[in-house]
Amino acid sequence: MSELSEYEEMYLKRIFEAHFEQPDEIVKTTQLAEMMNVSPASTTEMIQRLARRGLVTHIPYRGSRLTSEGFHHAAKIKRRESLLQILLRDIIGFQGDIDEMSCKMEHVVNDELESRLEELLGFPELRLDGEKIPLINRQPTIVGSGMLIPIQTLPPDTSAIIEVILLSGVENRTINDLGIEIGQKIIHSNNEYFIGEKTFQFSEKIGFRILARII
Repeated sequence: MSELSEYEEMYLKRIFEAHFEQPDEIVKTTQLAEMMNVSPASTTEMIQRLARRGLVTHIPYRGSRLTSEGFHHAAKIKRRESLLQILLRDIIGFQGDIDEMSCKMEHVVNDELESRLEELLGFPELRLDGEKIPLINRQPTIVGSGMLIPIQTLPPDTSAIIEVILLSGVENRTINDLGIEIGQKIIHSNNEYFIGEKTFQFSEKIGFRILARII
């Protein structure tokens, strides 16, 4: 896929933000147009363009949803924005509009710079507003023993030990009720996850917020 334009990235980020406000809802075209401060017709044109690139699913006269690939790209953009906001406030001490400045800067951050930013900031888990920083773009290029990764990216027929659970509220209670805890061994096989003799299936959101170390 060719590089995304800054404008395309902004659309993906806004859809991502709307998705987390109402995860079960389609993002309405009029809602997205208001978020982008453009006309619904212009928004529809962009949605169709992103749909042709496989980044969103366009539902005519209703709105759109991010595809898995679109979600990955959008979460990466949101993550870079989050890291830049922390950098500007806590490291640089920037006194201007942090949201505006980080929004301008996020589009020029590449994978290498993002990695160095994360290291510099001490691998933060929370945004300035207290929300979780998206983890979706932490997918490793090489997966080997000892690597800590989201269970969503756990390769087939691989075992790992759960070390981090980045969930709160209802989702955290659900995980607790299922008996899923830190220290348990989890196996990914045939698109299912096994913990002991029990099998589980996780939503993509939860799958990226449970981290396990490969053994």
